[in-house]
Amino acid sequence: MKCLKMSSTTTTTMALVALAALLIAATVHSLPQGAPEHVCDTMLPFHSSGRDLPQNSVSPFGIETSTSVVGQGQTLRVDITGVPAGLTFGGFMIQARNRNPPHQIVGQFSPSRDGTIKLMNCENSVNNSATHSNAGNKPQVSLDWQSPVDFLGQVVFNATVAESYHNFWVGIPSNPVQVVRRDAPGLAPLPTTNPPTNFNFASTRAPYVPPSYVVPNASPLVEDSFYDGCGQTKTCFGFPDGCVASKSCNGLSAVTVRGDIFEFELRSGKGSDAAYVALGLSHDAKMGEDLATECVPENGRVNLYSSYTANNPFAAVRGSVSQNSARLLNASFVDGVIYCKVQRDVVTTVEGRTFDLKNGAYHLLIATGKTLKDNSVGYHDIGRLPSAQPINLAVVQDLSGSSMLLVRLHGAFMIAAWIGTTSLGIIFARYFKQTWVGSQTCGKDQWFAWHRMLMVTTWTLTVVAYILIWVELKRAVWHAHSITGLITVILCFIQPIGALFRPGPNDKSRPYFNWGHWLGGNLAHILAIVAIFFSVKLPKAELPEWMDWILVGFVVFHVLVHLIFSVSSIASDREQSQRVNTFQMGEVSHHHQHAMRNGMSMERKMDAPYGGLRKGLLGVYTIVLALFVVVLILLVVLAPIEKVFG
Repeated sequence: MKCLKMSSTTTTTMALVALAALLIAATVHSLPQGAPEHVCDTMLPFHSSGRDLPQNSVSPFGIETSTSVVGQGQTLRVDITGVPAGLTFGGFMIQARNRNPPHQIVGQFSPSRDGTIKLMNCENSVNNSATHSNAGNKPQVSLDWQSPVDFLGQVVFNATVAESYHNFWVGIPSNPVQVVRRDAPGLAPLPTTNPPTNFNFASTRAPYVPPSYVVPNASPLVEDSFYDGCGQTKTCFGFPDGCVASKSCNGLSAVTVRGDIFEFELRSGKGSDAAYVALGLSHDAKMGEDLATECVPENGRVNLYSSYTANNPFAAVRGSVSQNSARLLNASFVDGVIYCKVQRDVVTTVEGRTFDLKNGAYHLLIATGKTLKDNSVGYHDIGRLPSAQPINLAVVQDLSGSSMLLVRLHGAFMIAAWIGTTSLGIIFARYFKQTWVGSQTCGKDQWFAWHRMLMVTTWTLTVVAYILIWVELKRAVWHAHSITGLITVILCFIQPIGALFRPGPNDKSRPYFNWGHWLGGNLAHILAIVAIFFSVKLPKAELPEWMDWILVGFVVFHVLVHLIFSVSSIASDREQSQRVNTFQMGEVSHHHQHAMRNGMSMERKMDAPYGGLRKGLLGVYTIVLALFVVVLILLVVLAPIEKVFG
């Protein structure tokens, strides 16, 4: 963008001669289809003769705005008119620019109902400039301009107006308009330098050089007014559950009903990096066959979409819902926070299902996520929560989220199984085959009886936990936690089946079974712990990030205990070997051979050396392991734990 300064007459004249063009057609010889887009920067008429220059006199035409203060995403009216009244013009071009550097074009114009306005796409943005669509004489032109949702500051409307072929003015400025946050109450209107009925506009100037103007101090902004009226004049619902009371929602919605007018407000959480925020109206609190309202920031503005969540596949499909069933009343996208205010039709019918907001009762389902698909929003990886019960939207009330019992039970069972019983069962099988020798339970050696009981418990808890999460989700959701968890469940399910076909102790294939059983069990254990680590990051789990350090502490403790057991096993094996070697030393008679056989038989019926150490270490391990399990289960069941102790 090049700056044209009227103070340099020679330079300005040369530039204008090079770029001059016609705006006006018909009886005044202007371009009948309006200004071409290659004059977006200069706003100069493109006269073919190159002989006519813009006027340096005070323009008889002026730019008047309906307000001097506008909220983000709101609309104001802009009038181009002449003084005295009745003065007509044929062509024009207008755009709003940032009053401060880099003086970019901002906002968007709306199409006119009578078709007299042609919208232009300047600086690779849509509808941010406007020109005439016909060259007939006009006493006045009124345009609707929507302020940007991601801009705060002052804008100035600049226009080129052509009274005739030879008489045109370039860069006619309006008084500045202050764009403020949409929820900023009581901002003093910017003063108008000259009465709107008595224009006294400056001389022709380049459109990106604003007039001299002192901005008054704005009133302080309210930090967060979304929560005002919750439970009194509007029904508010957000996640995590209970966040409305603490004003700390990561996703928030509000429903306001006035007669047959149903308005929905949506907002993402601060610092959530949300790509969308959506609200579903659901008959059953489960995703599927729901009417959804989506607010998505795209290309500098927040767009509204209506969609229908299908059962198969589980996706929000926009094409099946009339986009005219909802209207965007207000929107903003500031500091990464999405806000929108939407009015929906009282009745919307989608694929044979009718959503009657006045007579029906619906669960609210709020969701936000960081990704978008081609024709829908992406997975709600920031969070999602349905209301506990369906509500009459017209009844203002306090809402709570649906029960998380199945999710909490799933997490608790998996921790008990894979942090608790599996870890202890592996210890018994690996280090206690030569402990409690001669003692049995149900006809089985102690180590095997405990190992089998603990692993059967693991298998039962895992299967139940997996069923619970399927009942809750009713669909497959693929991410790191679900993939590693599924592999763990498969290995867990196979292990006892393989044990049923265990070869006999002297079978030549027994070593292969032993290695396969060992590998499957340990792999399942490792993957299960990895899956628990991944679960900490799941929004639905609502677990604190510092839970990772508790899991790290468990892993370190578990590995350390294994090292101690391994060292004691090596020492025990060495001592047993020395005892056997003692019988083999010196001259062995028949009597001695008989005594040696009896001694070795007695050795097999005795505990291996350091049995006391192993039993003591097992007791310590069991107590500490129980503490880890209890703490982790409490974090899962009481999630979010910050809310309990906050």
